[in-house]
Formats: sequence, C-alpha cells, structure tokens
Amino acid sequence: MCTSIAVNRKKTIIGWNLDILDMEYRVRPTVEGVYIEINDEKEGWLPLFGANARGDFVGMPTCWPYDPRSDPNGPGENIILLDIDLLMQKKTLQEIRDIAENRPVFSEPGLTFMGALSDAAGNVLHLIPGQGLRYYEKPDYRILTNFSPFKQDAEKHPWMGWDRYHRAEAMLRGGPDDFGVPDCFAVLRAVAQEVCPTVVSMVFDVGERTVYWCENREWDAIRTFRLGEGRQK
Repeated sequence: MCTSIAVNRKKTIIGWNLDILDMEYRVRPTVEGVYIEINDEKEGWLPLFGANARGDFVGMPTCWPYDPRSDPNGPGENIILLDIDLLMQKKTLQEIRDIAENRPVFSEPGLTFMGALSDAAGNVLHLIPGQGLRYYEKPDYRILTNFSPFKQDAEKHPWMGWDRYHRAEAMLRGGPDDFGVPDCFAVLRAVAQEVCPTVVSMVFDVGERTVYWCENREWDAIRTFRLGEGRQK
C-alpha cells in the first residue's frame, strides 16, 4: 500500500505515504537527497523512495491485484533499478520515459511494483510494468495509489486504495491555488493507513529543495531537511 501525489499550483509539491508491513526501513538525509531505504536481506539498504537535490522524486507503490504481465520475461528493464537510477541522479525522468517507451519494463516475480516519478519541472511519469506508462506534462495534480490506472476498479483487491484515491482527489480538486506543505500533509493524513501502517509521510517542496517528513503518523513531529545545503531542523 502507498499513496503518491503531485501538485503543480503556485508551487510544485510532491507527497508520499509509505505503507509497509514487517519491513525494516530508515530515512537517510544527505546533501544529495533524502532517501527512504529498505533493508533487503541480500542487497542491504536500498534507496527506493524519496527526493534528490536535482528536484526528482521517486515513489513506488505496489499494484494490487498483482498482474503476471509484470514478471520478467526476456530482455528488458527492472523498474526498481530504473527508480534507483532516477533517485541517485544517474538518469533523468525523460531518459526513463524514453526507455519505458521503447523497451519492456518488468518488476520482481510475483509482485507488480509501479513507478510514481516526477522531476523539477513538475512533470509526472506513472509507470506500470507489463501494462504501459502515462506521462503528464506539469499536471495540475496527479495521484497514484495501489491500483493500475489502466484498469481503474475493474479488478478488486482490499489494498488497492480506491477509497484513498478518491479521498485525495476530492481534497486536491478543491485545494487552494497556493497549495503548500501543510495542505499536502493534510491529504497524506487523510489517507494514512493503520492495518498496513503508514511508516513515513514525506512532502517535497521542489522549488525550495526542502523535504519534510514524519514517521509512524506522528504529525506533530515533522522533520525538515534542505537539499544541497545539508541543513536539518
């Protein structure tokens, strides 16, 4: 489970709720990025989500129900590696878009991970392995939860986040023109989860290159980090 939102009003604001169960994670702020890392038993700490100093953001919701078309099948690209390359500034959003338009993109066997990617200009790429991609040039707002935008609610799953999507969409559709960090946290709070718990809620003010986050739904304990300067509050 997870919720990703991108808003382009007077500011470009990105929001992300990481909802996971029984996985070890940490938030690691550096000058080049604020990374949410997952401890993989084979690879160690992997930076899978977060913001970088160039202005990119990476979210990676899981698609429910799983779609077997996302399983590796011949030559292609792994979405996890593409997401890491964007987060670590090894590739640009447009390079990843070009790759995905011209080569198959796969996920891990038995799991359909999706990409909720954005850049400093506010452009958004939603990448669904085995199904395709949708690119939005600086949209007013975009949301991705845990269902495929190609299927909508044609297939049902308890964790697909149909309700979260519509709750966030109503708040963003009626949101102010000066939509900012507090507004984004209000949306993330409204869609936060407890069964598969929201462990990190992160907001990225892209123009300011400033990342805000709290852990375990402690909304009064928000931390702040300015990229490029390494200043933390």
